[in-house]
Amino acid sequence: LHDLIGQAKEKARERLTENEIGADFSKEEFEDVAHKVAIAAIKFADLSNFRGTSYVFDLDRFMSFEGKTGPYLLYQAVRIKSILRKAEEQGLKAGPIAIEHDSERALALALDAFDAALRAAYDKKAPHFLAEHAYALAQAFSGFYTNCPILPSEGAVRASRLTLAGATLKQLTLTLELLGIDVPERM
Repeated sequence: LHDLIGQAKEKARERLTENEIGADFSKEEFEDVAHKVAIAAIKFADLSNFRGTSYVFDLDRFMSFEGKTGPYLLYQAVRIKSILRKAEEQGLKAGPIAIEHDSERALALALDAFDAALRAAYDKKAPHFLAEHAYALAQAFSGFYTNCPILPSEGAVRASRLTLAGATLKQLTLTLELLGIDVPERM
């Protein structure tokens, strides 16, 4: 296991450098993020499959920042943290949710699916239900982010979208924590 984690950390360092992530980090922060990305890749790869199913462990594929991987989920969570930090710096406040766009609706429905995923994971002793939920939530947020600008919007629309982003971050972070995956502050 020590060797596997070492290989994953080396691959994480490579991927972070390739994607120009962490160039402005201190060495300690870069290593911390690389460790979190490596552990996320390993844990998510293992826990996203039903425990009785065999799979091929492909570190290159599991370390991708795109697709159904731990690093992708971390990237989405860190993206939301960045948006919320910028909103706070600008003095912007969250407000009541008003669903007006299909992507907002899809995100709200993804958020609503948490209880069922948690219950299924617990009842069936199958954490892949939580992994599936985390990925579905990240995908719904990605669609929301693409179709519904948060910071450039104004007034009640922006306040609603900030609330949706905050709820998504809270739930995504909780889901990842339940899977034993820590989210870095930035990437």
